[in-house]
Amino acid sequence: MRLDDYRTSDNVGDERGESFGGGGFGGGGGGGLFGLLFGLVASRFGIGGIVVLIIGALIFGANPLALMGGGQSVLQGSGTGGEPALTHEGAAKACAADAASKFSCQVLASTEDTWTKIFQQQGKQYTPAGLIFYAGSGRSGCGAAQTAMGPFYCPTDKRVYLDTEFYDELKTKFGAPGDFAQAYVIAHEVGHHVQDLLGILPRVSEQQREVSATEGNALQVKIELQADCFAGVWAANNRDRIEPGDVEGGLRAAHAIGDDTLQQEAQGRVVPDSFTHGTSAQRMEWLKKGIDSGDPAACDTFAAGADA
Repeated sequence: MRLDDYRTSDNVGDERGESFGGGGFGGGGGGGLFGLLFGLVASRFGIGGIVVLIIGALIFGANPLALMGGGQSVLQGSGTGGEPALTHEGAAKACAADAASKFSCQVLASTEDTWTKIFQQQGKQYTPAGLIFYAGSGRSGCGAAQTAMGPFYCPTDKRVYLDTEFYDELKTKFGAPGDFAQAYVIAHEVGHHVQDLLGILPRVSEQQREVSATEGNALQVKIELQADCFAGVWAANNRDRIEPGDVEGGLRAAHAIGDDTLQQEAQGRVVPDSFTHGTSAQRMEWLKKGIDSGDPAACDTFAAGADA
């Protein structure tokens, strides 16, 4: 994907090189077990794991807030409780750290321009998401950030959290090399931000509190597939920058991180009721639907009859 001449975003912060005491998932009361659970279900770029973790913690008698690292609440205020300010100087330094950082900042800038235009066409105003780099561990408005979680969006502080080491995992573990697969990671998380701005995330969160764990998972699948579709919409609106093989690379990434594929590889069996992100086929289908249509209206995974 050709973004070498694109600007970098100013909505970027950097936690790399910082030390975060008291975090992690190895605390008492089953923290290690649920830390592993959180890492598994929140990884592969999605927010559904947080909901699943809380449900699992309540079932097994653990404190779900403690499992988020340092005993902090999943929803700690309005996202203004100590998160670093995003400045032009800080963003420029973070984006210049290495090639992966620069590309990530360019992708974020591209999503800002794309969604600003789409929102304006609908008579709405788009407020960009922030992007926070971290290495190994970090701190978000939703609690601890750790590499095992994969990239994620925190609705509390409206920021995407990314350890760029995940790009290497995409290439070596999931067989999805290439810059478009990396861009898809960020565009998916920004898709969650779009859902947040449109009121979809809070509405579904309310619904999840009123239904069973299985039904809550099914709702989360719809959230994740819609974010995949929104990532495709972003790509469709930047077709002039897509190179041969890019879309195929993105679809390979979508396939590699499907719940059924991950479960089969990890445990040798598939448990559909536990899906939180969708099957490989579903993730590929909705990403492609966004790419083919370029229209957010085509991304209604909640519509009756939608394959989600």
